[in-house]
Amino acid sequence: MSATFTWAIEWMNCKPTEGSYTDVVVNAGWRCDGVQGVYSGASYSSATFPMPEGTFTPYDQLTQAQVLGWCWANGVDKIATEAAVQGQIDNQINPPIVQQPLPWATPAA
Repeated sequence: MSATFTWAIEWMNCKPTEGSYTDVVVNAGWRCDGVQGVYSGASYSSATFPMPEGTFTPYDQLTQAQVLGWCWANGVDKIATEAAVQGQIDNQINPPIVQQPLPWATPAA
């Protein structure tokens, strides 16, 4: 079984003007959350985008899916990020290190 992943854009920074364009997104903060049953993990960071060439979408018409696509096209490795979040969850399900009681300690009654 694997986690269900949810990606989100949490913020965007804009350059007020660039040539004839206004409110040009130059970077965005993203987050990837994973949930598997009662276990969860997350990763977040930001991505920087080049200045637009050709087609330009006005700020008020951008979609989250479009901006996430820019993130994945500009250095955010979607597969590796989801694998890292899955690793966090897997370590909760099957901890690689656990703390055992001291063998010489008397169990509490």
